[in-house]
Amino acid sequence: MLFGIDPLYVWVAVIIICVAVEAFTLDLSAIWFAVGGVAALVAASLSLEVITQLVIFVLFSAVLLVLVRPFCRRFLKTKNEPTNADRIIGETAIVSEQIDNIRETGAVKVLGTVWSARSADNSVIPSGATVKIVEIRGVKAVVEKID
Repeated sequence: MLFGIDPLYVWVAVIIICVAVEAFTLDLSAIWFAVGGVAALVAASLSLEVITQLVIFVLFSAVLLVLVRPFCRRFLKTKNEPTNADRIIGETAIVSEQIDNIRETGAVKVLGTVWSARSADNSVIPSGATVKIVEIRGVKAVVEKID
């Protein structure tokens, strides 16, 4: 008995909680503790001592976390695909509407597309000026004037 509770119920609860945490986080962290819980559940069903069950739980969980998790993460890692927005960073553009951060106006044309734009240094950039896109904030291109 573990605090007056049958260890089988404790390990089933540990497994359920760890699986739920993994389902919400998808970080490949809690699933290894769920597997350790299964090993401890097997130990409990064989009527091994509670301390032995805890040792099995800790060992299985730690070994899987340290050895298997990096291997799984490498193969499940998603590739970072550049978006259309990422493609325009570093490109030069023509100001099609005067850029004024205070009035929240401005647009640039880059790669055939018109983007709302803001000045990186809060300066007013007139229409027709050539600018370089330095970043994207939300749906706006942040630009610097090219001299």
